[in-house]
Amino acid sequence: MQQAIFTKKLSRIYKLRGGKKTEPKELIALKDVDLEVKQGELFGLLGPNGAGKTTLIKILTTLLAPSSGEAWVAGHNLSTDPDRVRPLINMVSGGESSGYGLLTVRENLWMFAQFYGIPSQVANQRIKDLLEVVGLGDRLNTKSSDLSTGLRQKMNIVRGFLTDPEVLFLDEPTLGLDVGASRDVRRFIRSWVDQNEGKTLLLTTHYMVEADELCDRVAIINNGQVLACDTPARLKRDLQKDAIFRMEVSPLNGAGAGVFERLSGVRKVTHEAKDGSSTLEFILAEEDALGAVVNTMTQQDIHILNLQKREPTLEDVFVSLTGKSMAEVEKSGD
Repeated sequence: MQQAIFTKKLSRIYKLRGGKKTEPKELIALKDVDLEVKQGELFGLLGPNGAGKTTLIKILTTLLAPSSGEAWVAGHNLSTDPDRVRPLINMVSGGESSGYGLLTVRENLWMFAQFYGIPSQVANQRIKDLLEVVGLGDRLNTKSSDLSTGLRQKMNIVRGFLTDPEVLFLDEPTLGLDVGASRDVRRFIRSWVDQNEGKTLLLTTHYMVEADELCDRVAIINNGQVLACDTPARLKRDLQKDAIFRMEVSPLNGAGAGVFERLSGVRKVTHEAKDGSSTLEFILAEEDALGAVVNTMTQQDIHILNLQKREPTLEDVFVSLTGKSMAEVEKSGD
């Protein structure tokens, strides 16, 4: 199958300048990223904020030059043939405020279609059809400034599909949307790929459920590096040999999660403190390791309030790869 996107040791380093007497510091946004996205695939980049997802998309859409490495999109080299790539792609970012508030929804979308040279008759029909699909058919003549945040983002989503691109990049498209609007957008994204053979969509997200529900394959990215890449099912199946337990317990009495990480058979532990209780999640090499965990809790006078064994999720895959949950990584800034 033909490759829609291919990167080879793609890196991006930002120079951060301090005072006059200090040497510039380097921020490694991407490091030696090797990626292959097949034509017709809905491919996901899953990672926390700051992982390098947006930097990668900016490079692949010719908005940013790599510091080193090479990349091809729709069969064209980004370094030597960017002008041949641009007519074949489109991009939408979550939370963006594109468009002119004084223009109606139709006028904004029609204007954008003209940038791509789409005939007016074709553009107007596509606009009407796409707005109906996302539930904005009755807002055709509404000024975009009068739209809610969710409806404006739906308009932006339509803008991405309007040009019928060979490769479409969606960067956190459901960011800030409510549950209903997010569901509508995800349904539309999946149906577009399914109904348009050969079209490719690259989606970045930090929502585990979104990646699991939508994507044919997922690359997990953190600190600018791709840590794993496969179908969501296979990524989770690789953890099936491990036993995953979720425990609600009494306060840890100052023990900390580290006391469990040192136990034999304990691969990873995550900890979330709540009022009057704590929630611990364990990834164990085997179920027998649970005995040592329980014994340690008894010694620390920690009481088990609830215990559940569950199937792996993409969150567990991320924890297994990084040692932290997505929320912990975003909070720490690692």
